[in-house]
This record gives sequence, structure tokens and C-alpha cells, in this order.
Amino acid sequence: MASAANPYLGLVVATVAVSFSAIFIKLSTAAPLVIAAYRLAITTGLLLPFMRVGTLAQLRALDRRAAGLLALSGLFLALHFATWTASLGYTSVASAVLFVTVHPALVAIAAFIFFGERTSPRGIVGILLTLAGSGVVAGGDLRLGGQALGGDLLAFLGAVAFTGYLLIGRGARRDLNTLAYTTPVYAIAACGLAVMAVAFRQPLGAISARDLLIFLALAIVPTLCGHSLYNWTLRYLPATVVSVSFLGEPIGAAILAWLLLGQPVPLTTVAGGAVILVGIWLTARPTVDLAPEQ
Repeated sequence: MASAANPYLGLVVATVAVSFSAIFIKLSTAAPLVIAAYRLAITTGLLLPFMRVGTLAQLRALDRRAAGLLALSGLFLALHFATWTASLGYTSVASAVLFVTVHPALVAIAAFIFFGERTSPRGIVGILLTLAGSGVVAGGDLRLGGQALGGDLLAFLGAVAFTGYLLIGRGARRDLNTLAYTTPVYAIAACGLAVMAVAFRQPLGAISARDLLIFLALAIVPTLCGHSLYNWTLRYLPATVVSVSFLGEPIGAAILAWLLLGQPVPLTTVAGGAVILVGIWLTARPTVDLAPEQ
């Protein structure tokens, strides 16, 4: 399919955009659950004007089971953002983004356990490489102290939650277009995060103007410009090309963290990260699901 704009340029812009997610979070002084709640609430508000009559009709036509799956999908997305955003307070940007990006390997494992879907030999090798690389990165962070390792665990739990979000989304979005699915899921996730923020005594009201600008940047740059562009490029490029470009986020985030935050990347993170990215590439090559994440 021909495009007036260059889809490869779109991939580059999208990769750079999503790489800024962790940077914006690190620049905010707000509590992690507050950051995540405002990010998704603002994103929902930006999407609402685009909800048309046909889109709303799709939502009204949902039965109880489909509506329940939609709500569950939103709750898993809330858990994903809660754990991953919190992880950045304990570990480096490079480690956090690497660990949260392992979800393709987790999806393959979960799909086999729950749905009996077989993984190709290439995919099995990819899963093993992803796990091995994660061990190398975690081992290097262990030398930095328990706090860094705890952050790695939070980021990994973010990947686990995102895996649940993707698997539930298979059924929840079957009869919905992208806007009809993502807008209510974002809204549910934002409400869930707000409840969690209150439960953990993270004040939603004590927000500076600077933080509000950061939240807006999170909603526009990585969430809408990044992931929306990825989805747009799927109309013009093979899914395998898009899925490989998606692996640029950990590299881009690590470079930005080094340049803007002064965070060096340890050799163990570089070595383990390279193994992780190769493993994810092998695992994710057959398919791609670009539902919103970091």
C-alpha cells in the first residue's frame, strides 16, 4: 500500500518518541502512581474527541463477557504502568526498559501454558536467550545493591502484567477497532491507578505546573506519537520490520539516559541487553502486537 509519508521515517520517529518515556518519568518529582494515573487520564482526554458514533456503537454492542474482558484488560494495564513506573525509582533506565521489554518471550510462554499454542524452535531459542540475558543484567545490578535488583524485579513484573494485558486483549478487542478498545482501557487503567495512588497515600492533588507539563509530554510523545505511529506503519510495512524496529526503544532510552541524565550503562547491562534483544527478536519475529505500553 502506497503512503504519502515515508513509513520508514515514521518508524524512526516512533522509536525516538517511545524512548523518551523513561526520561520524562525520571524528570518528574511526582510519585510513580500519580505519574502513571495522570499520564493515562490525559491520554484518555486527548482521545475522547475522536470517538465517533460508529465507535460508540461498538462499545454499546458488547455483551457482559466482552465488557468484563475490557475492564480486566484495563486493570492489567494499570498494574503494568504502576510497577514499571515505580521501577525507575530504584534501577537505571537501561535496566528498567530492558526488563519490561521481555514481554514477547513471556507471551510465548503464557500462550503455550494457557492456550496450548506451540512455539517454533527459533522462538524457544529466543526465550532462552531472553532469560539468559536477563540473568546477566540482574547479576550486574546485584553488585549495585538490593535496591537496583528490586527495581529490576518491578520492571519484570511490569512485563508480566503487560503480558496479561496482551493475552486478555486478544479476546477483548476482537469486535472493536483500535480507538474503541484503547480509549476505555486507558480510562479504566487511569481510574485503577488513581485508586492505587490513594491507597498508597500518594497525593494526586499536590502537582506542580512542571509535572503537569511532563504528564502531557508523556501522553503526547511516547503514548500517542510513538505507539500511534507504530500502528500507522503497520498499514504500509511488514509486521516483521515493525517488530524489529520496536527493539530500538531500550537502546534509545539508554542513550538518552546517558546524555540527559548522566546515567552510565554498565558492561553487564550492555552484554546482557544485547542477548535479551536478540532473544526478543527471535521470539517476536512471527507476530507483532503494538498495544500501548511504556
